[in-house]
Amino acid sequence: MQRKSFLVGAVCAGVLALSGQVAHAQAWPNKPVKIVVPFPAGGATDVISRALGQRLAAELGQTFVIDNKPGAASAIGAELVARSPADGYTLLMATSSSLVNNRFLYKKLSYDPDGFELISLVCVTPLVLVANTSLPGDNVSSIVQYAKANPGKVNYASYGTGTISHLATALVAQRSGVSMAHVPYKGASEALPALMGGHVSLYTDTIVSSVALIKDGKIKPIGVTTAKRTAILPNVPTIAEQGLPGFDMVPWYGVVAPKGTPKEVVERLRVAMAKVVQSPEFVAELAKTGAEPPSGGFGPAEFAALMKSEITKTAALMKDAGIEPQ
Repeated sequence: MQRKSFLVGAVCAGVLALSGQVAHAQAWPNKPVKIVVPFPAGGATDVISRALGQRLAAELGQTFVIDNKPGAASAIGAELVARSPADGYTLLMATSSSLVNNRFLYKKLSYDPDGFELISLVCVTPLVLVANTSLPGDNVSSIVQYAKANPGKVNYASYGTGTISHLATALVAQRSGVSMAHVPYKGASEALPALMGGHVSLYTDTIVSSVALIKDGKIKPIGVTTAKRTAILPNVPTIAEQGLPGFDMVPWYGVVAPKGTPKEVVERLRVAMAKVVQSPEFVAELAKTGAEPPSGGFGPAEFAALMKSEITKTAALMKDAGIEPQ
């Protein structure tokens, strides 16, 4: 009799727990949702996150707040989200840095890069290698020649050690056989002023952040990192065209939630995001900044497949660039 009562109690508890989860999912979101951006305001990740947050707010009828938490190659923001309650009210705008690169950068990472619920990819943004206007040359070959003839005079910025910004320029240097010092910053909002001020010679940036400065003549474009030229800068050749065949590095952006977020909440957010990120209006809005839809699709399965591919590729890049875990 006691065992029967115990089983009945356990079943009732399970039903109540499930009912609670369903009720939570149906009520979500009943308060503002935070999207943590692990880079400073003004950069590509911030611009894309704000555009997404506005669309999600309209779709779900709740405010989406952008919370910038830069530093440690996005690890600070990623750790904050990983340690947040798994209730759907704290999300991360993840990048290759937070989910892929950091696993190779740190011997002991403060969060598990596999410890998130993958919701949806948002977009990819071509990178562009840009230079201070006083640096001699306007293509990869001439800059490499100058750097070889003037050891120690050419350095380059990135928006964080081990980020794709760092790896892309390091790969150009490695494949060109030239030595250049790396100067890491916390984001584009720091790196671009340093470039314009002449504190660094080169910087690989997202087109989102640098296109206006390029068009104003404040920095000069050297080459884009994609396999094909990008529509927003059609006259800028690819790096692959300039003697480095096969060069193709593109950062991606995707939204994730803390591990254990209720499946019903994850699904509701996934459906809302699928509607937003594939809408012609959102795609057109991002196209103005150079961002593009991911070629392989948006959903969790496509997200997971992209991560698997990126982990393999990045492991080789980190080794070639001589980047050791700290």
